[in-house]
Amino acid sequence: MKIVIPGGSGQVGTLLARAFHAEGHAIVVLARHPGPAPWRSVAWDGASVGAWATELDGADVVINLAGRSVNCRYTPEHRRQILESRVASTRAVGQAIMRASRPPPVWLQASTATIYAHGFDAPNDEASGTIGGAESDAPTSWRFSVQVAQAWEQAALQAAAPHTRLVLMRSAMIMSPDRGGIFATLLRLVRLGLGGPVAGGQQYVSWLHDADFVQAVRWLIARNDLAGAVNLAAPNPLPYAAFMRALRAAWGMPIGLPATRWMVAIGAFLLRTEPELALKSRRVIPGVLTQSGFRFQHPTWAAAAVDLSRRWKARRH
Repeated sequence: MKIVIPGGSGQVGTLLARAFHAEGHAIVVLARHPGPAPWRSVAWDGASVGAWATELDGADVVINLAGRSVNCRYTPEHRRQILESRVASTRAVGQAIMRASRPPPVWLQASTATIYAHGFDAPNDEASGTIGGAESDAPTSWRFSVQVAQAWEQAALQAAAPHTRLVLMRSAMIMSPDRGGIFATLLRLVRLGLGGPVAGGQQYVSWLHDADFVQAVRWLIARNDLAGAVNLAAPNPLPYAAFMRALRAAWGMPIGLPATRWMVAIGAFLLRTEPELALKSRRVIPGVLTQSGFRFQHPTWAAAAVDLSRRWKARRH
């Protein structure tokens, strides 16, 4: 297959490109600043249709991952960049597909599990999950993330082509031993003895092992009956305190100092990021994947954490 990955130069895109390239597929990554890679990298601006659009004509799959990182302070300028980078790139991909004489049969569009409401009770699946933005127990600043997710998905739905199946991938945190990812950040806290509960630790963590992420993408490509919103998350989210306890056990760290809400706020400020990333409760389950027969290799976090820790050590040694 020819697989085109707009915005595929980051960690998640590299996961997919590496896996599909190893299987012999023709991979094309669209990047603002193309660099050396085992696959082809083509320049694009992430905002308008250009010469890059010819790559989509005749392609088998488009996986759009483009968008500015949300790991930053939500200043007015950063908010603008986060929103516009997602909406503009999605519209451009949709326009390129519409103009193609041989449009790709499937378009997998990145979205986020953050679209669901902050909550501690019922889990959120695609059919009955509660979209966030109106929670009484969440800061108003958290509404921005939900608004971005909604605008992102709406841009894809408005740009959807009649002959291309559109899947909105509402991804949880993807755990990989690669440098620069969320797993590396969490593991660093554990290694420093700081991997204890945060603000009580009752907020839920939704996650997905990198092997299951890649396999889920394969599944979505192959299953012509699946379209619309699909949660990419392991079937067993768990509270942050239990999540970090399992990671400490997998690493062999006996202690993990706790952090209060105000400590998280100060730490987030010093790290130039937002407290929401640690405090929002995301209890998301993969209803569509499970009902369609998908089988997870790593359905529970304790076993997944052992595998990820082992691979992290192996790559450093």
